[in-house]
Amino acid sequence: MKIAFVYDRVNKIGGAERILMALHEIWPQAPLYTAVYNPESAPWSADFKVIPSFLQKFPWARTRHEFYAPLMPLAFESFTFDPPAGGFDVVISITSAEAKGIITKPKTLHVCYCLTPTRYLWSGTWDYKIPALLGPLRTKLRSWDQMAASRPDLYLAISQNVARRIKKYYRQDAEVIYPPVDTRKWKLEIGNWKIGDYFLIVSRLVPYKRVDIAIEAFNQLDLPLKIIGTGMEMEKLKKMAHKNIEFLGQLTDEEVLGYYQRCRAVVFPGEEDFGLVPLEAASCGKPTIAYQGGGVLETVLEGKTGEFFAPQTVRALVDKVKSFKPESYQPDICRAQAERFREEVFKEKFKTFIERKWKNYLKNISTS
Repeated sequence: MKIAFVYDRVNKIGGAERILMALHEIWPQAPLYTAVYNPESAPWSADFKVIPSFLQKFPWARTRHEFYAPLMPLAFESFTFDPPAGGFDVVISITSAEAKGIITKPKTLHVCYCLTPTRYLWSGTWDYKIPALLGPLRTKLRSWDQMAASRPDLYLAISQNVARRIKKYYRQDAEVIYPPVDTRKWKLEIGNWKIGDYFLIVSRLVPYKRVDIAIEAFNQLDLPLKIIGTGMEMEKLKKMAHKNIEFLGQLTDEEVLGYYQRCRAVVFPGEEDFGLVPLEAASCGKPTIAYQGGGVLETVLEGKTGEFFAPQTVRALVDKVKSFKPESYQPDICRAQAERFREEVFKEKFKTFIERKWKNYLKNISTS
């Protein structure tokens, strides 16, 4: 069975990229097709054979791909998936944007692992400053997006939360396979577990993550808050923050592990499609204080691995932090919840799903 992967853009590191790395362990020979490729900002991709689109040759496309949003559909439609050894049996698109719009041959099974329906078209949030001209194009891009959503033969979703959105916006059913948590990497601090003296945020600093709520809340609380991550809002957020809030920037996984292990709790103020950070924290034995919405409702066990605040306001978060009692959380219970999402479970479920669906697809095309 010849497999290929397709991903929107290979130019960063985050939860989606960790999914790709896990899939690569299942099918290490599978090439990775993408719109643009920046190996400097995506060192994880070194083990992949990456095949970028024609956009790779455009000025600044590797670092400012958002300026080429109107051309992204054409970039993915331009792939032929015709390697020298012949076509692929299965193409897996991992996408929150345009990668699902690839055009495959009738004998190729296209499975879309959907991270969310295209965020800047449907949910009103995005990771970058979209060019002003995108406004008038939004209706056309939405039309293309819905048409492209009919191209995959099968959908998988990263959460029930995302499956509901796929049904709403694309009118497609989706099975759910939760993304993996590397419980070997994110682990308890052996023999030295203790309640930390600071709260922690691990996040890209972009608008929809709502880190601004946490900063305003901790300005009022005057409690120590450490923030790991970078993004377009960093300077704005730094200007908002009081001296009790520290920005640590982009750290290595080993450094992040230390901060997870020594924190009091993780703060998770945004509404996420799935919410990997609370599970990474739980894997290290730490609870999460999260906004009560989105995929985190499927990963955090209230009163056992974390607590929820609502509505999504500064006041609600302040009140929750004031009432939070870290001593009521047990690291082994947090860890056990994370183990339910461990990488081995993900890989077994994903491999079994693809093999089963390909076998059924093969039967169907042989009798048609």
